[in-house]
Amino acid sequence: MRNNIEDITKFIFIKDEPEKADIIFIPGSSNWVLAETAARLYKEDKAGKIMPSGMYFYQFGRFMNERVTDERYKGIYRTEAEFLASVLIKNGVPEENVIKEERATNTYENAIFSKELIKEMGIEVKTAILCPQAFHARRAFMTYSHLFPDTKLFVVPTNTQNITSDNWYNTERGRQVVLGELRKCGEYFENYIKDISLSQSE
Repeated sequence: MRNNIEDITKFIFIKDEPEKADIIFIPGSSNWVLAETAARLYKEDKAGKIMPSGMYFYQFGRFMNERVTDERYKGIYRTEAEFLASVLIKNGVPEENVIKEERATNTYENAIFSKELIKEMGIEVKTAILCPQAFHARRAFMTYSHLFPDTKLFVVPTNTQNITSDNWYNTERGRQVVLGELRKCGEYFENYIKDISLSQSE
């Protein structure tokens, strides 16, 4: 008998063994551990550039500085990208190798605005590492792979908010987040399918 929890877990919580890449992408977040993961990969020589993306979550209308509870990273930040860049630099990434994208307010905008900025800067991205929250891994991958169809992506997620592939179904919060991601994946992919259909009909 198939196990529904296992199937959902395998779908949502994806991860890869990273290879050498042109850039590391960090989708917008106020969670510093994503930048710590990216900084570790940078120091392991997995990529020479890192692009944190994000203005702030549109429903909040500002960066939630109060969510930064780690004393090492507290401060006043305007955007998610500014905050993540600060964490990267404090973890040994040279400022000149951090490229901030500060317009995005959701996952789709993280990817599309990052793509636009890369194009403006003339950076060629054949391979990239994506560093999302673990429960966000599938939707982030779906979105970036849709907007970077010619780029090989490696997903290197980080467990956050005490929600992991091993425990998400044990708490109400975990179930809400992961099943919410499952619904959002369907909503996002519906739009991507439309894009693909339109491009094929042209």
